Amino acid sequence: MDVFLVGGGWSDAHAHDMFGGFVVAAAAHARTRPPQVLLVVMGVDDEAREYHEKFVRILGRVGVTDLVVERVAEGSVLDAAVLDGVDGLFVGGGPMPEYHASLGPTYPRIRELVRGGLPYAGFSAGAAIAATTAIVGGWLVDGVPVCPEESNEDLGPVTVVEGLGLVEGAVDVHAAQWGNVSRLVAAVESGLVPAGVALDECTTLLPDGDVAGAGRVWRVSREGDGVVVTRWG
Repeated sequence: MDVFLVGGGWSDAHAHDMFGGFVVAAAAHARTRPPQVLLVVMGVDDEAREYHEKFVRILGRVGVTDLVVERVAEGSVLDAAVLDGVDGLFVGGGPMPEYHASLGPTYPRIRELVRGGLPYAGFSAGAAIAATTAIVGGWLVDGVPVCPEESNEDLGPVTVVEGLGLVEGAVDVHAAQWGNVSRLVAAVESGLVPAGVALDECTTLLPDGDVAGAGRVWRVSREGDGVVVTRWG
C-alpha cells in the first residue's frame, strides 16, 4: 500500500521530501492525466479555512494542480461519495478526536480504496488515525503525566481508538517538538498499544520504510518486561 505518514510541521525547504513521494504515487495512479487529489480537512469556520490554506499552498508547491478540498464540519460525517474517482487521499491535521469521529464511518471504504492502490497521505492527525490502534490525544496514564499537557487534544487520559488500520500499531506525531515520544513509550509500556512509531515534524515515513525530511522517526516496541526505543531509518 502507498501510505505516507507525515509528523506535521511546515517547511518549504523540505516540502518535496515530505510530500513529493505522495504526488508521484498519485500521478502513477492517474496514469495519463494530472492526478486529482482529495484533501480532507476539519472545520468550516474562518480560522480553520485559514489553516487549510497552508495545505493548499504546500500541495501546489509540490505539483498538485487538481486539488479537491473537502472541509468537514466538526460533529458531521465525511461523505464517502467524495472518495470516488480520486487519485490520492490526503488527510490533514487538526483536532485528532474530531478527525476520528468524522472519518470513522468511512474507514471501511478508505481501507478498501487504499488496499486497492489509492495513495494515502496522513499529516499529523491524518497520520495518527491511519494506525490500527490510534492515539488521538491525552497526556495521563494512570493519572500520571507522560507528555506535556499541551499535547492533550482536550483529553486527560491517553486515549486509544480503533483506527484505519493502514499501518500496524500506533502512530504519534510532533515527536520531538511536542515531546510525544514519551507518550508513545508510556502507551506501549502500559499495554494501551502493542507498538508504534513517533514522527518528528517535517518528516515523512514512506511506504518502503525510508524516512524523508528534516527529522527522525522512532520505533517503540516491547521487549520482555520493558520497552525499547530505536531510531527508524
